[in-house]
Amino acid sequence: MITLNAIREKLKDAIKNSGMTQAEICRRVNIKSSTIAQYLSGRAMPALDTFAKLCAVLDLDANEVLCVGEYSETE
Repeated sequence: MITLNAIREKLKDAIKNSGMTQAEICRRVNIKSSTIAQYLSGRAMPALDTFAKLCAVLDLDANEVLCVGEYSETE
């Protein structure tokens, strides 16, 4: 089942495992450090344009983060 928590956890893991500092990610995505802290704590989710930038910077497959492969039309 696709849940916001599953998406949040995948994004959080990607940020933590990126090998980049949070400051570097923020600079490359053009967001504030407080914003990325909210993503990591689960208090906020990125807007779609920010999500797309994060995927590019972190070399993520947006479909994987969004759990698209887990979706079934019968659900």
